[in-house]
Amino acid sequence: MLCICWQTSERTLDAPDLLDDFYLNLLDWGSSNVLAIALGSTVYLWDASDGSTSELVTVDEEHGPVTSVNWAPDGRHIAIGLNNSEVCGLKWSASGKQLASGGNDNLVHIWDRSTQYLHRLEDHTSAVKALAWCPFQSNLLASGGGGGDRTIKFWNTHTGACLNSVDTGSQVCALLWNKNERELLSSHGFTQNQLTLWKYPSMVKTAELTGHTSRVLFLAQSPDGCTVASAAGDETLRFWNVFGDPNEAAKKSAPKKNQEPFAWANRIR
Repeated sequence: MLCICWQTSERTLDAPDLLDDFYLNLLDWGSSNVLAIALGSTVYLWDASDGSTSELVTVDEEHGPVTSVNWAPDGRHIAIGLNNSEVCGLKWSASGKQLASGGNDNLVHIWDRSTQYLHRLEDHTSAVKALAWCPFQSNLLASGGGGGDRTIKFWNTHTGACLNSVDTGSQVCALLWNKNERELLSSHGFTQNQLTLWKYPSMVKTAELTGHTSRVLFLAQSPDGCTVASAAGDETLRFWNVFGDPNEAAKKSAPKKNQEPFAWANRIR
């Protein structure tokens, strides 16, 4: 019999004015270990190193609310999408101060080098909000469908083939891959408002994370890949030690000392 571990969050913070909107992306965790969350027209920063909270920026009423936040890889620049179709670029210092503001633009386009669609993936039957590229297989993409679909699908982006489709039984709001193990975390809406941890590729459930009382719309992962933050329509921000202990993850990723010559050959199958 399969044993599913039920977990509760390590920490819970209030997130008043968090918009309960399936089409927004209001949470991101940067490489500098600072979490950004948009509450209404204000973006707040939570520094994981000391637990401090600060206000980054509040946009004017005619421009807001904030609809999306996303850190740049350097952890010092953040892009903020606004309700009036504008995108604002900000530079952030370690003191939490806004240093500079980039220009506004009405459109953001991302294309490959040939400016052509590679594939059109049409198997979902409801809105697709959740997307996650696999960290250990570059051509593997996971996607999650809304309430009328309820599936997680896996795609070979080289061929466009759907590799697997799993019925989760509820709206899929967000997806995150474990950076250290072959696992996938999904967050859901109706009816349990849970987070589910899956083994990949078997897609066997190994844990259910409960505590939110409304659909879990947003997920973000700490830089070390071990802690996950979730934000939901119940206006709470929860932290989960779902992907393991950071020290254990570091041991697994660290090179072994005094390796025997050609030890790598023993791992080839």
